[in-house]
Order: sequence, then structure tokens, then C-alpha cells
Amino acid sequence: MTRSNDNRHPIITIKDMAKVYKLGEYEVHALRGVSLEIYEGEFVAIMGPSGSGKSTMMNMLGALDTPTSGSYILAGTDVSQLNDDQLADIRNQQIGFVFQNFNLLPRTPALQQVELPLVYAGKSGRPERARAALDLVGLGDRLEHRPSELSGGQQQRVAIARALVNEPAIILADEPTGNLDSRSGTEILQVLQSLNREKGITIICVTHDPWIARHSQRVIRLADGLMVGDERVENPLVAGQSERPSELLLEQHSP
Repeated sequence: MTRSNDNRHPIITIKDMAKVYKLGEYEVHALRGVSLEIYEGEFVAIMGPSGSGKSTMMNMLGALDTPTSGSYILAGTDVSQLNDDQLADIRNQQIGFVFQNFNLLPRTPALQQVELPLVYAGKSGRPERARAALDLVGLGDRLEHRPSELSGGQQQRVAIARALVNEPAIILADEPTGNLDSRSGTEILQVLQSLNREKGITIICVTHDPWIARHSQRVIRLADGLMVGDERVENPLVAGQSERPSELLLEQHSP
């Protein structure tokens, strides 16, 4: 279902998107004709049980793969029609990725970690731009620290700075608090909400955690490759200003 959002333009338009994986004689229908729009400046959570299609959806949105059928328009470009080199360009120019496991190089200082996307893109002014990105996430005093010298939350902030440094329109965050304690997870949510609110960056967060989802503006729910819910969040929570209720602690850890 298409939603109006304060007259902002959709940055993502997906229509009848399907993804089928062939495993020998078998076909796995990971996505089954999903249609949706995501608007500039939204903070969206994507939720669903294991096998619902969340990971496949993330791969599609991140231009890491292309649909079997249907279309995916990102900032006016039909991603479903691009070749591998063009997909790489889209990823580098339009999308920043944040993963659960940080994906940092173990012996590389924070400043150089954040410079890497600029190196791949052949851009100048790398140290200055990387330093500015680290300042944005509150790590301007940790430029020479290696991952082993940083807490989990600080490592994830380095990863967010790396995702930011090319000034993407979208940040895709895959379970960004999944490996963090509650305090560090809250700090990461604060960073993401700040980037969304103050920089206008579209945030798309895949999560299994309903508490995380309550900090978004909109929740998209998947099940068996279908979109089964698209709900506006009334009065999204502000990270650091409320505590997780006990019933959500139980829900978070239930199978």
C-alpha cells in the first residue's frame, strides 16, 4: 500500500518485487510480490520472524542482489535493471551499511576504517571527511584507536561513521544493536535518531526487537515473503528517555 508522507517524495519505490532462489530441483520463494514506498527522511523498521524474508529484503534494498521479478526504484534509478558494476556504484554513492557484527578491520585505527569507502570511491580530502564523520558519532577523540581498544558501542559508532562518510541518502542497519548491551544499544539508537532528525538521512533498520521498532516512525512486517503489516508509529520513543518494559524483555527473548 502506498502511503502519503507530508508531501515528501519516495526515495524507494518497490512494486511486485519477488525473489526466488533455486536450490537444485527446488525453488525457495524468499519474497512474494512485495510493494511499498519509503519516503525521504523516514525512520523505518522492518520486522518479521526467521524465514520471513527480512534478510532478502535487506539485500534487495542494499543493491546487494536484484529481484527475480518486479521493480525497485532507488532515487529515480531502476536498480533491478543494473549490472554488477552499476550496483557497486549505487551502493557506494547512495547507501551506507551498518551490520550487527561491525565488520571492522582488527588492526586498523578508526580514522582509517572510516576512510575506506572514500578510498574505493577515489575521493580526495579523506582524513578531513573521516574525522568529521567520527565527530558526528561522538568519537572525535578516538581517531587512532583500534577495535580492540574500543567498546562494542564505540565500534558500532565507527561503523556508522564509515557508513556516513560518503554522505549517503540511506543508511541500512541490520540488527545494529544485536551484539550490544542495553546501554550501548541505546547510544546507537540515539545516534541513528539524531542522524535521521538532524541530517534528514533515511534510516531503514532490520530488527527482531519490538522495543527497537518503537523508536522508528513506521514498522513494516514480513511473513513468509509477504508484507503483512505497514503501520505508522504514533509518538515514537526517543532513545535514552524511556526504559524497556518488563513484558518487552520477555518478548525479546521468547523463541
